[in-house]
Amino acid sequence: MAERLLQGQTALVTGAGRGLGRAFAERLAALGCRVAVHGLREQGPAEYGEGTTLTQTAADIAHAHQTQTLRVLGDLTREDEAARVVAEVEQGLGPVSILVHNAGGDIAAAGGKPNPNDAVFIKPEDVRAVLDRNLLSTIWICRAASRGMMERKQGRILTISSISAFKGSASGAIYSTAKAAVVEYTRCLAMQLREHNVNVNTLAPGDTRTGRFLGTRTVDPDRLATEGTLDRIAQVDEVARVVEFFAGPLGAFVTGQALRVDGGSQCWPS
Repeated sequence: MAERLLQGQTALVTGAGRGLGRAFAERLAALGCRVAVHGLREQGPAEYGEGTTLTQTAADIAHAHQTQTLRVLGDLTREDEAARVVAEVEQGLGPVSILVHNAGGDIAAAGGKPNPNDAVFIKPEDVRAVLDRNLLSTIWICRAASRGMMERKQGRILTISSISAFKGSASGAIYSTAKAAVVEYTRCLAMQLREHNVNVNTLAPGDTRTGRFLGTRTVDPDRLATEGTLDRIAQVDEVARVVEFFAGPLGAFVTGQALRVDGGSQCWPS
């Protein structure tokens, strides 16, 4: 069992119904946090076979880690909804001291998966969907959570970007653009909140074997190795463990950073 280094703190993890979001929520719960498990849809965990409902996911995390959880629904592309989500969490679990903003991805777009957002022919409604889900949601939820942190002079914010932010692709142009903007927004927010003792960083995962990743791609079996090589697809927990660094004591003097967790598939400066 993980040492409960964060006992008594309240964490809000967005997009926590499945995949990396759930793993982040599990990790923080294991460290002793009360955890708000956010999702856009109650049935979201079932979409790629990683659960049934958001309510059940929250209950399972609470039971597994002997902590308090709260299931909260909300569309974070809307400023009023982001503010409501934070208020609901703080009323139910206490002041948010850790925000992990994981909600996003290209799943809002109607095109084929996994890359429905090419540079030229993407539909206008899909441009809006991808930008809103990734960039606008980041701005609104960070804005809502950071106000209380500023007043309390304490807090950790971790946005989840992507290695796509540092190397775009023709078939993923809008997603890459949105995630690059998330990285830059995170750095700007870190500068603004530095004097208030609030750390702000971004974690940029590479390919990770979530239910959605494996369910929407043809995967080379050799890349599913679990040891002996870094040229592979990450296991979910290998990414989730990094959250402990940013949220815990080791990350106390780290802010404004973008950390790629990708086994070294990108080795140039960010």
